[in-house]
Amino acid sequence: MDVSRLRNLGIVAHIDAGKTTVSERILFDCGVEHRMGNVDEGTTVLDWMQEERERGITITAAATTVPWRDHRINLIDTPGHVDFTIEVERSLRVLDGAVLVVDAVMGVQAQSETVWRQMQRHHVPCLAFVNKLDRPGADYLRAVGDLTKKLGARAVPAQYPLWREGKLTGIVDLLTRRTWIFAAEGNQAIDTALDIPPEAADEVGVLRSELVDELADGDDDVLGAVLDRREPELGALKRALRRRVVAGTLVPVYCGIALRNQGLQPLLDAVVDFLPSPLDLPPVRGLDPRTHEPCDRKPSIEEPVAALAFKLQTQTHGELVFARIYSGRLLSGAQLWNPRTQKPERVGRLLRMHANHGEALECAGPGEIVALSGLKHTSTGDTLCDRESPIVLEALEFPEPVISLVVEPTTATERDKLRLALGRLAHEDPSFHAQEQADTGQWTISGMGELHLEVVRHRLESEFHVEVRVGTPRVAYPGGRHPGGTRPEPRRAPDRREGRVR
Repeated sequence: MDVSRLRNLGIVAHIDAGKTTVSERILFDCGVEHRMGNVDEGTTVLDWMQEERERGITITAAATTVPWRDHRINLIDTPGHVDFTIEVERSLRVLDGAVLVVDAVMGVQAQSETVWRQMQRHHVPCLAFVNKLDRPGADYLRAVGDLTKKLGARAVPAQYPLWREGKLTGIVDLLTRRTWIFAAEGNQAIDTALDIPPEAADEVGVLRSELVDELADGDDDVLGAVLDRREPELGALKRALRRRVVAGTLVPVYCGIALRNQGLQPLLDAVVDFLPSPLDLPPVRGLDPRTHEPCDRKPSIEEPVAALAFKLQTQTHGELVFARIYSGRLLSGAQLWNPRTQKPERVGRLLRMHANHGEALECAGPGEIVALSGLKHTSTGDTLCDRESPIVLEALEFPEPVISLVVEPTTATERDKLRLALGRLAHEDPSFHAQEQADTGQWTISGMGELHLEVVRHRLESEFHVEVRVGTPRVAYPGGRHPGGTRPEPRRAPDRREGRVR
C-alpha cells in the first residue's frame, strides 16, 4: 500500500450531532455496506454492541477501512458522550486527521469543545461538517461562526447550501464552483462549472472571495494571483488549502444531511484532498529505553517496527489489542518486544477490523491500524517494537474516575466470576477502576459517570452472566457492631431524580 494514499480518520462530535450516521453513510457510499444503518432502528454496523443498539449511542470506538478514489481510509467512529471520552482520547492519539460533526441547530456544544481540545493536544488537523440542515432553526453560517467564536478555530465555509421552498436541494463547492444537486434519495453530482444558481450567485461570490483571501495569506502563488486581479489556478488553491489544513491553521467547513445521505461524497473528497497522510506528518518521536535518548521512526518499511497499543477489546475467544503501526513491517506470527514489561510478545493473528469482525492479514505496514491477537502482557498505551532497536513512544494519559458505587454478587458462588469479570473490564477500560474490599466482600467500582457505570453493570449481566447488587459504600465494624454498641441506621440511597446514582 502506498502510504501517501492512506488516511487515518476519526469522526468526532457531541452526542446526537449525527456522528455515527455520518460514519454509516460513508460505509455505504464507499461500497463497504449495501444498506444504510439507522441508529434509531438499531441497525448500525459500527455501533455493534447490544448496549449501543439498545440505547442508540456510541459507547466504544469502532474501527473500519473503506476505499475512496484509489485511497484507503482507516476510519474510527468515536463516542460523543462525556462518560466515554477516553475512547476519543486514545483514538485521537493514533489518528492523523478528523471530521468534527456539528449540529446545524445547536452549533458547538459542550462535548464539541472537549473533542476540540483533545484534537489540539494531539495535533490532529480536522475538517468540520455541519449536519442536520433539514431541522427547523438550522443555520449553516451561524454554525461556522460558532466554530470560530467558541473554539477559537479559524473556520471558513468551503461550501454553500442551496435551498428551495425550505428544503436543501444542493451544495456549491466554493473552491471548485462545482454544484452538487440532490436527488430524491441520496445525492448526485452535476458539474455545472461556473453556472452557479442566480439566487445564490452573490453569496457564493462573497464567500469564495473570503476563502481565496484567506488562502492567499502565506501562499505566494495565490497571493500573486490576487494582487494581479486574476483568478488563481485551482491546483494552487487546493495546495494552499491542504497546507493550511495539515498545519492545523484552518478548518474548512462542509455541510449536508447525513440521514438522507446528502453531502457525504464531497466530504469524502475533502478527506482525500486535504487531510494528511502519514508521510505529511513529522516522524514519530520516542525514547530509547537503553540510553533514554530521543529517537525517531519514519513511516517506512525500511525502519524497525514500532507500534502503539491504544485500545484493548475483550472478546469471547480472547483479547484483541488495537495498534497503530508507525514504522516497519509487521508480520503475522512475528515476535515483538514490550519495553515496559521487558517481555516478548508473539502476534497470533493480524487483523484488519470492520466493527467487531476481522479480516486476517499476512502483513501490515506504516500507517496501518490493525488488531493483534495472542498478546499476553500488553496494556493500553504500551509500545511494541523490535527488540534489537527498542523505542518507547509517548504513553496515553487517562482521566481519573469521578463517581463510585459498591457492587456485590447476588450469590457467594458468583464471587470468583465477578472478580474475573471486573478485572477484565478494568484491563480493557483504564478509566474504569474496581477495588475489592476484603473485609466487606464487596467491590467499589469507579468510572466517568452514571451512564458509564450503568453500562458496566449491564455488561456484567449480559456478557459475563454475573448478577450483582448495587448500593452505596458500607463501612464494616469489628464484630459487625457499631463502636457505640448498636448498628447504625442504614443510609438511604439517593434517588436518581436527585441527579445522583442509586
